[in-house]
Amino acid sequence: MAADMGKLTAEAKERLDAHVVEMMAWHFHESTGCPFWLQKKSELKFDPLRDVTGFADLRKFPPFEDEWLRGGPVRRWVPKAYQDKPTYVFETGGTTGIPKSRVVIDDFRIDYEMFSHTLPDAYFPRGANWLMLGPSGPRRLRLAVEHLCQYRGGICFCIDLDPRWVIKLIKKGWMEHLEAYKRHCIDQAVTVLTAGHDIKCLFATPKLLEALAAALEERGTTIPEAGITGIFSGGTEFTPQWTRFCIEEYFGGPPEVSGVYMTPTYGNTLMGLACSKPVTAAEGYKISYYAPQPRAAIEVVDFDDPDRVVDYGQTGRVRLTTLTKEFFVPGFLERDEGEREAPYEKYPWDGVSGVRPFHGLAGDTTVGVY
Repeated sequence: MAADMGKLTAEAKERLDAHVVEMMAWHFHESTGCPFWLQKKSELKFDPLRDVTGFADLRKFPPFEDEWLRGGPVRRWVPKAYQDKPTYVFETGGTTGIPKSRVVIDDFRIDYEMFSHTLPDAYFPRGANWLMLGPSGPRRLRLAVEHLCQYRGGICFCIDLDPRWVIKLIKKGWMEHLEAYKRHCIDQAVTVLTAGHDIKCLFATPKLLEALAAALEERGTTIPEAGITGIFSGGTEFTPQWTRFCIEEYFGGPPEVSGVYMTPTYGNTLMGLACSKPVTAAEGYKISYYAPQPRAAIEVVDFDDPDRVVDYGQTGRVRLTTLTKEFFVPGFLERDEGEREAPYEKYPWDGVSGVRPFHGLAGDTTVGVY
């Protein structure tokens, strides 16, 4: 078994290294690269086309600064090869001020089609309708979940939710207004769920899923009784304790008992979507996420030395590298921390568990609907 795992891990590394070389040839060639990276190339002390032969060589790049993604002109991020294609711009999270933004052509569709193949059809039936209970507006999540639903043959219902207003309410201490706004969002969801649309699948952040379950209970019903069988959820507050409570109290037991299957995910506008290893009671409901290699890779690195990957089981900061034809980000230090997880059969590369706000920034981070 260990030998098989070693072979799978080695093959995954080879694929990643080859993909990195291919992405260097794309992003740093005058005919295909975007203006940002073609200009940045002249500032580098190495030649990405010649000196990057694998993933480890990406450490030659200087730290990626998130300020580069704030403000315009946004077209500097559009690869020349795609300059005539219809282009989306998606903004990150719910933070106020000038948001980080990224351009997208098809990445959100590709990412969620890949994710679709990980969903069990028994709980996420083909052709089923979905409810998107999460942030709307200029965020990739709404369109991505809608595409996931359509890719699987269904129709997606969405609600209006502005996470930036939620953040403002929290910072002002207007908790009564916050509760009213949350109730407004949940009322929209309950209205759709009880309107005869035969919705079987749901995306929700953990906080909104909990609020929805409570609202349904107030009406004398439950998530299973509302017809939901598959739940895709994501957010930094996805803890083993909360997951166990949700499964036992809100669903009425594990999938084989309740008929409700929930899959946690860890995703963002820059990375795409990291799938989780199946969550089981036998492993204490631990949630381990694995990036969609080779399109993105996650490392858990030392807090003081981001070039040093911590040992398995040790805690560090999440460092993300995005490697698609539309978007290249080397070594971006996320606002999250967690524990490094070993590869496993389905995802034979490093993962991360216990994802939570990075302690060095946690005091400055307001967690809203996530």
